[in-house]
Amino acid sequence: MVGYEDVVKAKERIGKYISETPLDYSMGLSDDSTNVFLKLESQQKQKAFKVRGALSKLSSLTDEEKIKGVVAVSSGNHGAGVSYAAYLLGIRIAKVFVPETAPKAKVDRIRHYGAEVVQVGRNYDEAHAIAMDEIKKFDMTYIDSCSDEQLIAGQGTVGLEIMRQNPEIDIILVPIGGGGLITGVSIAAKHMRPDVRIVGVQTAACPAMVKSLEDNTLYEEFPSEDSICDALIGGVTEIPFKMAKACIDDILVVKETTIRRATGYLLTEEKVVTEPSGAIGVAALMENPEYFNGKQVAIVITGGNLDASLMRELLNSSDD
Repeated sequence: MVGYEDVVKAKERIGKYISETPLDYSMGLSDDSTNVFLKLESQQKQKAFKVRGALSKLSSLTDEEKIKGVVAVSSGNHGAGVSYAAYLLGIRIAKVFVPETAPKAKVDRIRHYGAEVVQVGRNYDEAHAIAMDEIKKFDMTYIDSCSDEQLIAGQGTVGLEIMRQNPEIDIILVPIGGGGLITGVSIAAKHMRPDVRIVGVQTAACPAMVKSLEDNTLYEEFPSEDSICDALIGGVTEIPFKMAKACIDDILVVKETTIRRATGYLLTEEKVVTEPSGAIGVAALMENPEYFNGKQVAIVITGGNLDASLMRELLNSSDD
C-alpha cells in the first residue's frame, strides 16, 4: 500500500518545511555493550512528528482539493500539525473538529496558525461523525491521523533520517497508537537495511495492536484503562493493521509506572522534554535491558508537548 519511493517523494515535498531532528547518543541509557540513540521528534516543528504526515498529505492534494479545503478531527498534535501545514501551503479553508471537552490550551494551539476550530460533540466519536457530515456537504478532503498512504509516507521520513544518520542501527523502537508512524518508519528503514528490527511499544493500559495481531482482527476501537499516554489510547487503523506483519518485528508492552519514570528520567537526566507517549520507548528499554544487549538502538521520542502540571509533578518527585 505504501512503498519506499512514496517516503522518498514525501521527503522531497516536505523537506523545506520540516526539521531534520537530531539522533542523539544517550550516555545515560547506553552501557559497554549497548549504544542508545534518541531520535528527537520532540524538537520537530510543532514539537511532534505529526507535522510530517500532515504536510505530506496536504502537499499531495490537487489545486482543486486545496481550494475546497481540508478537515481533521483531533484535539492534539495531529490537529495542530494540520493547522500548521495548511498555513505553510496557503490552504485557506482548514477545519479541525474537537470535542467540546477539549482543553483550552490544545484548542488555542490548533487555532494559532489559522485553522477554524469547531468544538462539537461530547467525545471524539461524536466530533468525528459531525466532521464526516461536513466533508460530504462541502466536498472537502479528510486528513486522517493514521490510515492514509500519503500521511504514512510522511511519517516514514523519520525512518529515512534515522538510517541516514546512523546506518549501523540494529533496532528502532517506535510507539504505537493508530500505527501510522511505525508503518512509515519500517517501510523506509527496512528498505535501507533489511535486517533492522522494528519494535513497537504499547502501554499495558491499551495494547490494541497486540490484540489485533493476536486475534487477526482489526480493533478500530479498543477499551483502555486510565493512562498517562493520551496519544496512544484507542484502536488501530486499517492500513497499519494490514501492513503490520511485514512492518513490525515485535511489540513490547510496558507498565504505566515505568512510562512515568521514563518521562521523568528524560526530563531530569537527558534534559529532553517529552510527553509520556513519546517516552514509552525509553520505558521499554528500562523494563527489558537484556532484549537490547549488544545492539545499536534508536528510540523515537515522538513529541515534546508535556503538560505543564505533569512537568512540575515530575520535577517535584525527582527531588524526593
